[in-house]
Amino acid sequence: MNPNNLTLAIIGLGYVGLPLAVEFGKKRNVIGFDINQRRINELQTGHDATLEVEDELLAQATGLSFTSNADDLKAANLYIVTVPTPITEHKAPDLTPLIKASETIGRTLQKGDIVIYESTVYPGATEEECVPVLENVSGLTFNEDFFVGYSPERINPGDKEHRVTNIKKVTSGSTPEVADLVDSLYNEIITAGTHKASSIKVAEAAKVIENTQRDLNIALINELAVIFNKLGIDTEAVLEAAGTKWNFLPFRPGLVGGHCIGVDPYYLTHKAQAIGYHPEIILAGRRLNDSMGSYVVAQLVKGMLKKRIHIEGARVLVMGLAFKENCPDLRNTRVIDIVNELREYNTSVDVYDPWVSPEEALHEYGIQPIESPQQGNYDAVVIAVGHQQFKAMGMETIRTLGKPEANLVYDLKYLFPAEQTDLRL
Repeated sequence: MNPNNLTLAIIGLGYVGLPLAVEFGKKRNVIGFDINQRRINELQTGHDATLEVEDELLAQATGLSFTSNADDLKAANLYIVTVPTPITEHKAPDLTPLIKASETIGRTLQKGDIVIYESTVYPGATEEECVPVLENVSGLTFNEDFFVGYSPERINPGDKEHRVTNIKKVTSGSTPEVADLVDSLYNEIITAGTHKASSIKVAEAAKVIENTQRDLNIALINELAVIFNKLGIDTEAVLEAAGTKWNFLPFRPGLVGGHCIGVDPYYLTHKAQAIGYHPEIILAGRRLNDSMGSYVVAQLVKGMLKKRIHIEGARVLVMGLAFKENCPDLRNTRVIDIVNELREYNTSVDVYDPWVSPEEALHEYGIQPIESPQQGNYDAVVIAVGHQQFKAMGMETIRTLGKPEANLVYDLKYLFPAEQTDLRL
């Protein structure tokens, strides 16, 4: 295939797909496809509600068009799949979006076409799960009539410093020639350069261990925080002291959610178990990180009891619902664990987050965030997400949200000095 004759189709226009489509749309003809008509309508007005792409950057992608009509994909000869790969309630990989995207592509796939997957999967998933779907639906033969590549996404939602163009990109292809083409294609937009992996499985494995490693590092710090709490030692003070050594890794304790770190390890452990190996360390880290919401609430309740605050019927304000700071992304947010656990104690919980969509919060979690908290209203305040607005409020203002007679502030994100708060993780 001649690289100069490529028309791209990006399948899935979320946090990963849209920035990619915009960058390619500055240089090539790109079809941006998403099954969500509301998302398409919004993008056609020139605005991205996820806030990953600014309006002015969206306007610069003059080669980019948006559609929810699968028939429009027939104009493409190279497809890039950027759909989510979540997990089920039983912590198993949910490949449904990936399979459905492959079916959609299969219906328009032509001889010589290439399909590149960016969605996070376990090693082998592209060739074992996606390729058979493409073959069955299209009637074409893999590596004869069509080819595939894998180039894992490395998007960090809300991060305006590390963006798609300046993050090094891993690439791969199903044949040496396709690997070269995929690599050269991404090099058109990736200023940080690329790393061509030796196989698709290597690229898949590299992606899934990036977040597994981070998950385990955070699990270690979370466990240390629990230990230091029992010892009456301030965790942040310990980490600051240890951080003076040049090779100490600067991780911090906290809730581990989002579409990557809290999800990807389960893809790897699923594959490991499928081949007869039971991963010990990875699953131990996952269990510990998944338990942090319960631990936070247990500490909060103890702190309230020490201040003689009655738990049942208490009013608690949870500041933040997004899975990370300065970002509207609600996917797999573990703040919901705190909310649900507090409700088990029959407390009244208000959630305040100026970043998130109230409609999405209601749809995903049944939570109706409040527009603004009222002063003197709460027995306890939990700063669950480190949004810039919360830091700008200052502890003095946050304190006024609590009841004058007795209140407690739990700062999960170390936004304020230890002496200004009642509890820290």
